[in-house]
Parts: sequence; C-alpha cells; structure tokens
Amino acid sequence: MMKHAWDSYRRYAWGSNELRPVSKQGHSSNLFGSIKGATIVDALDTLFIMEMSEEFNAATEWVEKNLDFNVNAEVSVFEVNIRFVGGLLSAYYLSGKEVFRQKAVELGEKLLPAFRTSTGIPWALLNLKSGVGRNWPWASGGSSILAEYGTLHLEFMHLSKLSGNQEFAQKVMNIRKVLNRLDKPQGLYPNYLNPNSGQWGQHHVSVGGLGDSFYEYLLKAWLMSDKTDEEGKKMYYDSLQAIETSLIRKSSGGLTYIAEWKGGLLEHKMGHLTCFAGGMIALGADGAPGDKTGHQMELAAEIARTCHESYARTALKLGPEAFRFDGGVEAIATRQNEKYFILRPEVIETYMYMWRFTHDPKYREWGWEAVQALERHCKVEGGYSGVRDVYSSNPSLDDVQQSFFLAETLKYLYLLFSEDDQLPFDHWVFNTEAHPLPVIRKDHTDATQL
Repeated sequence: MMKHAWDSYRRYAWGSNELRPVSKQGHSSNLFGSIKGATIVDALDTLFIMEMSEEFNAATEWVEKNLDFNVNAEVSVFEVNIRFVGGLLSAYYLSGKEVFRQKAVELGEKLLPAFRTSTGIPWALLNLKSGVGRNWPWASGGSSILAEYGTLHLEFMHLSKLSGNQEFAQKVMNIRKVLNRLDKPQGLYPNYLNPNSGQWGQHHVSVGGLGDSFYEYLLKAWLMSDKTDEEGKKMYYDSLQAIETSLIRKSSGGLTYIAEWKGGLLEHKMGHLTCFAGGMIALGADGAPGDKTGHQMELAAEIARTCHESYARTALKLGPEAFRFDGGVEAIATRQNEKYFILRPEVIETYMYMWRFTHDPKYREWGWEAVQALERHCKVEGGYSGVRDVYSSNPSLDDVQQSFFLAETLKYLYLLFSEDDQLPFDHWVFNTEAHPLPVIRKDHTDATQL
C-alpha cells in the first residue's frame, strides 16, 4: 500500500504537497502556504521504518536540494509543526542524517515569531517571511485554538535539545503557565483562548477537532520526559477525570462515546478525530493514579469498540467524519457533510495501541477489515483517494491522497502487524502526525541517547 501511494505521488505529483490520485496531478492545501513537499517530509520516517531505502534516499535528496522555508506566505503553525518539524525530527532520529536536524531547527526558528503576543499564546497563522501572525477569522473573537497552541510541546522540547537554544522549550512551558492561571469550567479546557487578553473565548470543549491533541501532548510530554514532567502528568490525569465526568456517556445500546460540550450543553456527537482517544487512554492507563489502571484500560477498549462500530455500520466499512447518538441513532452519521472519509488514521491508531497493550487478536482483525475496505474503495490507479459518503455502496471520490495517509494511516497499520519491538513505546513517543520522537532520558544530556 505504501509503495502504491508513494510511487503514485512520485510519478504524478513529485514536489507538490499532496497528490490528486484520480486526476493524477499535484494538490496543494493552503495550510502550508507556499512550502512544498508535505507528502515527502511526512512520509520520510514511514519509508525508513518499512526499509524502503531507495524511496527514502530519493526523499532525502529532495529535502537536501528543494525543501525551502523562505516563503512569503501564511502557514498554519500547527500543521507545519506536526507535519514538517515532526517529520524532519523523526527522520533525523531514525537515520542520523544531519540535513534533517538542520532543516528542523531552521523551520523551528521561523515559527518563533508566532509567539509574539501579549500572553505568549501563539497565533494560528504566520507569514514565514514577515513574521506577522493572526488567528483564524472564524475562531471565537480572534481566539487561538487549544489543539493548535497545545500541540507544539513535543517538537519544541526536541528543538531545544538539538539546537541548544532554550527558547523553544521556554515558549511551550509558558503556554502551561497561562493555562494554569485560568479557571477551568468544571475542570475542562475550552477550545478557544484569546492570545491578547489571556481569557477563554466561547466555552466549547471537545476531545475531537479543536481540542484533541492538547490532551495527547500532556500525557506524551510526561512520557517523553522519562516521566519527570510532573506538571504535564497532573494536567493530563486531571483533565481526563473531568472528561469522564462531563463528556463520556453510554448510549442506550451500550456504546461508550465522548460527547462535545457547548456552554454546559452536551452535543451527542463523536468525531473520527476523537477516536484517537482510545489509544491515548490505553497509553496513559499504566501511569494512572490510584487503582484506576484497569478502569482506564476498560474505557479505552470501550472507545475502540464504539469507533469500530462506526465503521461496521457503513456500506463501505470505513468510518464517517462524525457520528451521532441521538434520536434512536447510534454511531451513525446523520448529516450529509459528516459522511465523508478522508483516509484518516485515528481509529487504526487506537487499534494499534490496543493491540500492543492487550494482544487481543480482534484489534488485528479490525485493522485487516480496514485494509480490505481501503483496497476495495479508496485505491485507484493513481494512488488512494478519500470518499464522499461511506453509506453509499457506489461513492464518489474526493480526489485527494492526504499526506497523513502515508505518515499515519499506513504507519499505524504497519505497526499493528509488526512485533512490539518495532518502535517500542518505552523508547519512542509518537507526535500527533505519528512521527516517533525518542524519550529524553533523565540521566543523559544528549537527546539521541535512547
């Protein structure tokens, strides 16, 4: 699958950010401004792990000769960090090639002006040339978004480690200081925070889009610190407790799901993005306070089962973007604009974590169902495409091969069917784009010491 996705990209869209597999041409999302090569950088570590050395070498050569961050264009700080900085850091730690370290640090330095706000909470959008930042115009009165400013921590800690410049670490540690000063409604973190006033915007809370990876990075910051980051640990387990109390519910049919909170009212909807939480809760279960480890593993298994149901209840056996639990409907998308599948990894990611922690064969069976569905419905001559309606047995294709399909979906599938010593969790922590970063050992100053 990786070979087909990569060869198609290389043949029809080399150097573009992404591939249009049906029309067989390049595609560029505005998230990356005019930076090029998102698929190349996102796929580097997957190619390396899968021992596709000829492909990895071609990708490395492209990075050396063509990857350029001197662009007069606005980029998403979050997307560029998780895909480009994360991808370069992993490529460096896996291969040891200096070009990846140098490019990662160079890009990190270009992202620093995003933090020039009165609170130090970064802007969502940044012009890499001028250093001028702003927020998404739709985000609650000029707010920054929890999952965006909260998903820089892992990469920036490694940038400080690799560059010797402590500014990266200071910027992300300051974000925590701002959050710790604020009152949390019912212990929850709203998705919107104004970077000038330092106050919350609308009280919307989600473990899906706009919130998701903030919680993931609290846990992973603690794990990546060799379990020395006690603040990250406390913030994670406290927020998980609040999520359990306020957001986690069980449907009348017995499916556990994570709802969205809007100013105190629950919306009984769960996004595909939220399905990563099964894997997160499993990953954190071992370190849970008191005697909660068993309970958290059960909760993780329940979420995995619900997300599998969201796949099983479609015509294509691929899950929708969001599914609902109301009006007698369970784990099914009811709105046309929520029925699409864009090759997302979160459900497979959770299967991979659940397999590693339980070795229950059903997780590999569920992963194999997804493989067969991808092959049957998403594979085309020119790569892999998303589909517009998973409930239609004859769906139309969206004609985009997302870079995260190579970075995440195929990597997590490969790891689901690999031995546990392939990127073992005690040595590696995955960023939210599935880029593995080494645990920074407390008894070593050098981050490359595993």
